[in-house]
Amino acid sequence: MDLASLIGVILGVGCTVACILLGSSLLLFWNMPSVMIVFGGTIAATMIAYPIKEFLGVFKTVVKVFIFKIDTAEALIQILVEISNKARKGGLLSIEADINSTEDPYLKSALQMTVDGVKTADIAAVMQKRMELTSREHKLGYSVLSSMGAYAPAFGMVGTLIGLVQMLANLDDPSSIGPKMAVAMITTFYGALLANLFFIPMADKLKIRSEEEIMNMTLLYEGVVSIREGEHPRLMEDKLNVYLSRGDGKAPKGD
Repeated sequence: MDLASLIGVILGVGCTVACILLGSSLLLFWNMPSVMIVFGGTIAATMIAYPIKEFLGVFKTVVKVFIFKIDTAEALIQILVEISNKARKGGLLSIEADINSTEDPYLKSALQMTVDGVKTADIAAVMQKRMELTSREHKLGYSVLSSMGAYAPAFGMVGTLIGLVQMLANLDDPSSIGPKMAVAMITTFYGALLANLFFIPMADKLKIRSEEEIMNMTLLYEGVVSIREGEHPRLMEDKLNVYLSRGDGKAPKGD
């Protein structure tokens, strides 16, 4: 569980609700037409922009904002060093047992190719291609949320314009101007809140998640290539230690 994401959402929603309650009732900020234009418009625009598969996948992607587990670079380096030591002493076939105990499918596949005697260049090509595909999948996931973050305020403005048109059409009734103006402003409020508290921050968090995962895949790539080439475990460890940015052993984040 990512506490930062959870606390951020609770804090953001809590402060917004508290601010409303200090000056009025929550019911004052509830308007079904505004909900329909902002939520409905945002969803409609996103479905137009992306294939249905990618659009539906955003719900699965959002889960990663709050629940995300990834190995530290330090842990991965230790695993690779152990495998390298075993391969150096007993040959590449001696690491076959490590394949079954490996949970990471990316590392498992690379080790299997290593044991099978696949050439280093071919192993590298396959691993790089999988990294590229994973990166593309991640980018597509957070780009959907980024787009929703752009669409929501736009449809908030559309709702505001609709409200203003309705208000101007009834200028002969001064008593209706105030309520209609309030409704017009609520749609802008909905759009801004959704974009800046949910969609855009979630997209930014997923970008960081993607960078961390690709960094780990790069580390594993270099480690497996070193094992296949018979490089000394100590030299391999020194090369991989550049991925350690802090004492907690986590891989550095991209710029």
